[in-house]
Amino acid sequence: MRKLIIFSLALLFTVINLHSQENIDELLAAGINDTKRFATDYIKPANDGLAYGINNGWFNNAKTPKRFGFEFSIIGNATFIEDKEKSFVLNVSDYENIRFPDGSASKEVATALGHNDPEQTVIVTYDDPIFGDQEVELTLPTGVGAANVNLIPTVFIQASFSPFKGTQVKGRYFPKVNAEDVKVGLYGIGLQQDFTAVLPVNKVLPITISGLIAYTHLDGSYDFTEEGIVDGENQEVQTETNTMLYQLIVGTKLNVINFYGAVGYLSGKNQTDLLGTYRVSNGILFSEEIKDPFSVKSDTNGVVATLGANLKLGFFGLNATYTIADFSSASVGMNFSF
Repeated sequence: MRKLIIFSLALLFTVINLHSQENIDELLAAGINDTKRFATDYIKPANDGLAYGINNGWFNNAKTPKRFGFEFSIIGNATFIEDKEKSFVLNVSDYENIRFPDGSASKEVATALGHNDPEQTVIVTYDDPIFGDQEVELTLPTGVGAANVNLIPTVFIQASFSPFKGTQVKGRYFPKVNAEDVKVGLYGIGLQQDFTAVLPVNKVLPITISGLIAYTHLDGSYDFTEEGIVDGENQEVQTETNTMLYQLIVGTKLNVINFYGAVGYLSGKNQTDLLGTYRVSNGILFSEEIKDPFSVKSDTNGVVATLGANLKLGFFGLNATYTIADFSSASVGMNFSF
């Protein structure tokens, strides 16, 4: 597994895809259906973790800046990986050509976020046109847990502008990074509306109430053609995540330090495609060519709750936030207001 990773998103994406390509020759020999079934369970926790991670830090206060106010933020986030997301149960009955060497009906094996310790092996049965049914034993891919990775790091550059009283339009961006055949980037747009700012009793209310709606898009690719894992051309993994976040925010409205909390809902769709041409060897004398083997789709949905604090000193501010969700996380941000 490669160690040279430049940016945090590239780190996770690279490690996941390096592990997911291990023994792809034998997995494809087991059949497209079996490979897709395994990939679905193996990849989903990583997609879920990324979906939650890229939706943190959208706000640092319940109240919005004054009209024509501009804010620039640098946000760092760490999404924590729980033990339940590190493995899944592989039931042999769900597969056509895969079984465990010891005859077990099912076993817990690593997801892309976990680690098989000790190694887990399966017997793959395939049909050779000359020799008939053949078997090969392969080691299942492990995950980022092998590198002691227990969190998903994300970093954003975010800017916002207030065209109207109580309204803040936001945009976030992570430039597409190319690190050792891995390309990954994201962008998003959001709208925060301070409801109390437009109420006649605004000045007498001790709190601010606002709502947020935000869309985030992440896409990445990993070109492993030159790795020679399987003979073929244009071999690539492409991943895309699209999410919507809805939150109701309540907070204080003091001059220097403010506290805020929010509750909301995250909805997202993920798709991972294995693309390219693969010439899979089923023995010495026969190989099969497979093009664009499969696409794995999944949904990410869940309630999110947020608690945070913001310290503002003139044009400079700091905020810290903790989010409780299926994948909980902690965020810090530096904010510059003009």
